[in-house]
Amino acid sequence: MDNPCSNLSLSRLLQLASPMLPVGAYSYSQGLEWAIESGDVKDLNSAMVWIGDVLNSYQRSFELPILHRLYQAWQHQNMDEVSAWNDFYLAGRDTSEALAEMHQMGYSLCRLLNDLQSLPADFLQKLNHLNQPAFPTVYAAIAQYWEISARDMLHGYSWGWLENQVSAAMKTVPLGQVAGQKILLALGARLPQVVADALTLPEEKISNFNPLLSIAGCLHETQYTRLFRS
Repeated sequence: MDNPCSNLSLSRLLQLASPMLPVGAYSYSQGLEWAIESGDVKDLNSAMVWIGDVLNSYQRSFELPILHRLYQAWQHQNMDEVSAWNDFYLAGRDTSEALAEMHQMGYSLCRLLNDLQSLPADFLQKLNHLNQPAFPTVYAAIAQYWEISARDMLHGYSWGWLENQVSAAMKTVPLGQVAGQKILLALGARLPQVVADALTLPEEKISNFNPLLSIAGCLHETQYTRLFRS
């Protein structure tokens, strides 16, 4: 079992999960904006259902298990495995905007880590030599360097994703602040089990199969007016 975060690594985890992290996550809705435009998401309950379904399917079965494997590859300094899982993840981003999102956020986090000027040269060299690292690839790299446990990393990553989705719903439905907090309270309670499932998911069970999410992402690309980039 993973050891819990130390005080310092907890601070680092909160920094990674913060909406202040300058990677542009607030620019993306991951198809949610189209669901709002179409009327599928129109109030607190429908927003909670949509976000909860994506959490239970896509995040639990694809993004978080791959993030865990990237973390393990970085722990063992196995750059071939890092590259392989990075490529596998990017291949699963099945719309052009979803792919561009992870490229952009990965680039932004990588640039931030270089600009901090507090990380060892050999770590940055490995990171900078990757071909188009996705956001989870860079996230896993710095999480293991900062000695954040795998479980806590997955929890922080999924919380950051959840908070961004709720923020997008609040801006676009729109929902009030209390409604947003109700969604975070309800779906945040699911995160420990989602993380536990992601940590134990066999490799052959990893899947990005979520047709409605894929369709939402595709239709968002040609939406007439929009606030978000995906």
